[in-house]
Amino acid sequence: MGRIELEIYTPGYVSNGREVAVIETARGTVRAELFGRETPVTVGNFIELAAKGFYDNLKFHAKKPGSVVLGGCPTTRTMGPAQVLAAAQGAIRGMHPGTGDARYTIIDEWEGNPRNRHVLGSLCMAHKSAPNSGSCQFYFSLGEQPEFDDKYTVFGQVTEGLEVIEQLAIGDAIRSIAIEGADEEALAAAIARETPRPPTPQEALAAIERERAERAAGEAAAVAGEAAE
Repeated sequence: MGRIELEIYTPGYVSNGREVAVIETARGTVRAELFGRETPVTVGNFIELAAKGFYDNLKFHAKKPGSVVLGGCPTTRTMGPAQVLAAAQGAIRGMHPGTGDARYTIIDEWEGNPRNRHVLGSLCMAHKSAPNSGSCQFYFSLGEQPEFDDKYTVFGQVTEGLEVIEQLAIGDAIRSIAIEGADEEALAAAIARETPRPPTPQEALAAIERERAERAAGEAAAVAGEAAE
């Protein structure tokens, strides 16, 4: 069976450009201004996920000193710090931090974004190699990295807690993410909407079987028609 393609999601929440993310981590509190006017889809998605509690108890699962510290993968939710570290090092079979998503993707917004500069404290959306494949994983830039500016969306900037992001280590928890300055009524309506959901393996197999049956029935009807002639 082929790889399941995830639907591209457009968040229902429209940023007012004044939101601030308050990220509580195992190392302390980080406050980040969100670039809602420049990156409305990325910010809207991040705000919705945070409001739903999606990020609560996820762990930071990768770090490259001086470059990035990465978190937001749902596969880490039930893992302890030591498990995340061991899995990140490939020591636990079947556990792969960094492979999870929110069951949909969002568009890239780095192109044409005047604030898309990787500096110390930039809040950025991670993605896979394909375009428009970001979802929920994010990272903090730990320094100036212009080589990333035309590859990844920068959607915020840390205003308090730079020392915290520099101390973050693999396995450290994201305890919660709260959003200050959001339009609460609009946000409540947005998160009440159903987000895209790809078919389960069972649903995908059933769809394949239906397609095969319909094709076989069509071929049988064609043969019968030829025989009748």
